Amino acid sequence: MKSKKYNISGSLSVLVLIVLFFAGCTSSENITYSKSGAQLWGQNCVRCHNAPSPSAFSDRQWETIGQHMRIRANLTKKQTDKIVEFLKLAN
Repeated sequence: MKSKKYNISGSLSVLVLIVLFFAGCTSSENITYSKSGAQLWGQNCVRCHNAPSPSAFSDRQWETIGQHMRIRANLTKKQTDKIVEFLKLAN
């Protein structure tokens, strides 16, 4: 009888951990998507180098740089699009 009790409580513990894990991932993702392009630019671009001025490159160059940095910085398409749009508007 004890083994069933421990088995059920262990299963419930694992289930709770799985639910918390996925709930945490979802809320983190929503926070990221609610950030503006300026916030994402400020948080991501300065991790590896000094972020250049938005006027340092043309709109077309920012598009190319955005695609390159999306891969290098492991950004989502939505994050990259927001950053590039911010840089174009600030240009």
